[in-house]
Amino acid sequence: MVERVAVIGAGIAGLGVAMALARDGREITLIDRDAPPPQSIETAFETWERKGVTQLRHSHVFLGRLVSLIRDKHPVLHKMLHDAGAREIDFEETLPPALRDNYKRTESDKDLAFLFSRRTTLEHAIRAYVETLPAVRFITGAAVRTLSISRAANIPAVTGLTIERDGRAPEILDADIVVDASGRNSILTDWLRDQGLTIEEEKNPAGILYFTRHYKLREGQTEPPRDLTPGAGDLGYIKFGVFPADNRHFSITLAVPEIETALRAAIVKPEVFDATCTAIPGCARWIDPARAEPVTKVFGMGNLHNVWRHFVRDGAPVVHGFFAVGDSALRTNPLYGRGCSSAMMHAHLLGDVVNETSDPTERALRFNTRAKRDLRPFWEMIVKQDLGAIRRAKSEQDPAYTPRWKARWIKSFAEDAIGPATRSNLGVLRAIMKGFHMLEAPSTWLGHPTIVMRVLLMWMTPKRAKEKLYPPKLGPERREMFSRLGLQQRAA
Repeated sequence: MVERVAVIGAGIAGLGVAMALARDGREITLIDRDAPPPQSIETAFETWERKGVTQLRHSHVFLGRLVSLIRDKHPVLHKMLHDAGAREIDFEETLPPALRDNYKRTESDKDLAFLFSRRTTLEHAIRAYVETLPAVRFITGAAVRTLSISRAANIPAVTGLTIERDGRAPEILDADIVVDASGRNSILTDWLRDQGLTIEEEKNPAGILYFTRHYKLREGQTEPPRDLTPGAGDLGYIKFGVFPADNRHFSITLAVPEIETALRAAIVKPEVFDATCTAIPGCARWIDPARAEPVTKVFGMGNLHNVWRHFVRDGAPVVHGFFAVGDSALRTNPLYGRGCSSAMMHAHLLGDVVNETSDPTERALRFNTRAKRDLRPFWEMIVKQDLGAIRRAKSEQDPAYTPRWKARWIKSFAEDAIGPATRSNLGVLRAIMKGFHMLEAPSTWLGHPTIVMRVLLMWMTPKRAKEKLYPPKLGPERREMFSRLGLQQRAA
């Protein structure tokens, strides 16, 4: 019997579901309200409209867990991404200067690679790959209007959906599985709640607004050297990150706390955005006019939350035949760069359980268990970091603020122990980067006594003995930055 799968949304999560589920004996239909991409990668970046993907022109990166998944399970796609210009930066290329001369590659280092690209290029290549998979079809320019729900059993089941497209009469699509991959603005969970289903939700503020601008290297110019000058950091009143991309492009993202009303209102202006970057050494050398030129306006995104939706309640599925994947089910602050990797991982977790069993209850329970095992630790870490960042941003507005002992202790452990240790010891760096790349839970390294001891020894080492292991100052204090930008100093 052919199993029919309807996937709502053809972004990273939806494409990932098709990749994970495509096999003989299964028909997959991806339903997307937006038009397909133009044939040209550059035209797609310039003109492709994706109303369902608000983060389309913000910075993106694939972390090691996703890079290795694509490399091992989808080698054809891996090559297609490279052919499209996506940049794979391996572990050796990211090493700090103190570790380069004595570096010896290990087998596991191959999994500690980043893949950088513009989001439009990523989707362009992945979509082209998915189009080659067996029994996969796309319905574009279509809006989902309703879900079909059966209450014949104790647990309600989603059995299909109704779509409208091109002014035609509504169409009913029957499906054995319906996957919500429609993203952060999905309303399907609300539809299920309207039908009396209890879907609980955890929601915590990210506390920031997100601003991105794209640039391109001029002919004959190269990227800055990878040294101790940080390409990402947190100044309290602003966070920054530089993201290499494909075909000589790169982007810079600045994240402004919600309470910094004056800064967030001004930074959407290109001249203010660039002036801010120029004041931050890790950004300034990238956008030096002799090296690069801006190619877009400043894109903004707000209303950011960390969200986790629960489709299992009291040990039982809330619904059969319905799965939410990626941002429809769980969202994190995009600044941490885990969105695409989490979505694709989530899609492949679904693929694993659907391929293992046909029992609808078992599918729901296994999917829930594995998401909590593989993704929940990162979600919880980000929630904790964001709540701390919100407190710090508020403190930045008070000139008389003095950090408490605990805050000073945490800051010192990060800056005087973990930072120098990762810049001077390959074992420490590898252990911590496995968590960063989502290959292990983020705190796994704390369970390795040798690694912890090396970090603690670094903490006890006098600063003068490790001064070469500290990066340059990240950027100006809030008062100086506001003065440079001509902004008022008072708190929001």
